[in-house]
Amino acid sequence: MPLRVATHDGSFHADDVAAYALVRAFADADATVVRTRDAARLDEADLVIDVGGVFDEARLRFDHHQKSYSGDRSSAGMVLDWLERTGRVRPVLATRLRETVVDYVDAVDTGRSKPTYGTPCLTSIVGMIGEQATTFASFDALYVRASDVVLDVVRGIAAGLVKEEAAEAIVWAAMDEAAASGRNVLLLDDHASWKKPYFARDGAAHPTEFVIFPGERDVRVVAIPPELGSFGQKRSFPESWAGLENEALVAVTGIAGSRFCHKNRFIAVFETQEAAEAALRSVSLWSR
Repeated sequence: MPLRVATHDGSFHADDVAAYALVRAFADADATVVRTRDAARLDEADLVIDVGGVFDEARLRFDHHQKSYSGDRSSAGMVLDWLERTGRVRPVLATRLRETVVDYVDAVDTGRSKPTYGTPCLTSIVGMIGEQATTFASFDALYVRASDVVLDVVRGIAAGLVKEEAAEAIVWAAMDEAAASGRNVLLLDDHASWKKPYFARDGAAHPTEFVIFPGERDVRVVAIPPELGSFGQKRSFPESWAGLENEALVAVTGIAGSRFCHKNRFIAVFETQEAAEAALRSVSLWSR
């Protein structure tokens, strides 16, 4: 039978919504939820979130409001701890979830932090969904809707980590090959999540300045930033390429198959790998 989850009724917050989403993502995708404060109905539930006055992981009770609890977790952090300790979430993923979402949700819910006004975040987005309630009963449907939103976020974080891990060996091998050949360009056979693996291996000091990978119907060349998260480039494409498309770009590069260069000179698009390589060679960007 699906896991029966209970949480409090009425208005909801990011911690109980996130806790239920985490259960759905990693414990039971078909878990149901009942929203109540009735003690008898809480006792019937397999897992209780953010209500009931009990924190007992062995009994799957995850409330943090009672005086006997002195930790810094909200129900979201409590549930994630349980999922990690029981092997449902790998430690590396648990760390990523805490750093990306859960620690922040815990801090806001327990009053240790405040959302920044005007900056959308998971806490404020959940709150906006709840604001749509026009009757007390309508909170229940909106709660599930909010949980669906957070579930997508959680699954996206998990999927992103898997892609990063799969990309590590590919990106690191390409870094070694480029450095050994004296090439200024990282060559990837597919569109991998390359930035985090690249900078995790001291990419800031690596001699490459561009990366080439296939798009859906073209080939992309991206200028590598100086550090992770930066909007700058170690080296930009030539200023003469900036903002040009198709025939205008071909006229400047002299390379058939030149399609587009962004006005900020951080990405250029070509019809083929050969065209991309030829364009970089034409302006002495292929080799160091």
